[in-house]
Amino acid sequence: MKVSRVVLAGLIVALAGPVYAQSLAEIAKKEQERRKAVPTATKVYTNDDLKKITLPTDSKEPPAPAGDAAKAEGAPKDGAAKGDAAKADEKAAAQSENDWRTRMATAREDVRRGEMFQQALQSRINGLSADFTSRDDPAQRAQIGDERQKAIAELAQVAKDIEAAKKKIGDIEEEARRANVPPGWIR
Repeated sequence: MKVSRVVLAGLIVALAGPVYAQSLAEIAKKEQERRKAVPTATKVYTNDDLKKITLPTDSKEPPAPAGDAAKAEGAPKDGAAKGDAAKADEKAAAQSENDWRTRMATAREDVRRGEMFQQALQSRINGLSADFTSRDDPAQRAQIGDERQKAIAELAQVAKDIEAAKKKIGDIEEEARRANVPPGWIR
């Protein structure tokens, strides 16, 4: 049994001999050569490029977004007015994007603040519990016990508030999905 272990260990050492580690300089040189061989991208796509792309449909006109259908019906047909309408639509879309981002940031901030307050309350409860057990005076213990119970009740309320704030985030995400809001606006 011992002989087979020695033979196995010797075999592993013998096979591991030809294996060697590359130095960092060798790896960096190979990576530099690889990057030179890979062509770099010359076109950067923006949101403006994506707006130019239209999907093939049965009609000759590109499909209008659902929210713009009501605006398009009342819009004048001349070229100057179309340019003004397009600028107004872009401004409304930008404002809409800012509104969505603000709503989502506010909801996330509410969750963050609630969680921070929850952690602070938990630390206070832990300190009060330690203080409660270290006191001998019944009057002091009673006072500390009351403070601890109030903090526990407040902790429960904060936990409910956090859940409500998380539900609000989910509601905003669902509302954005139904309104066909780009996911990047609510990230």
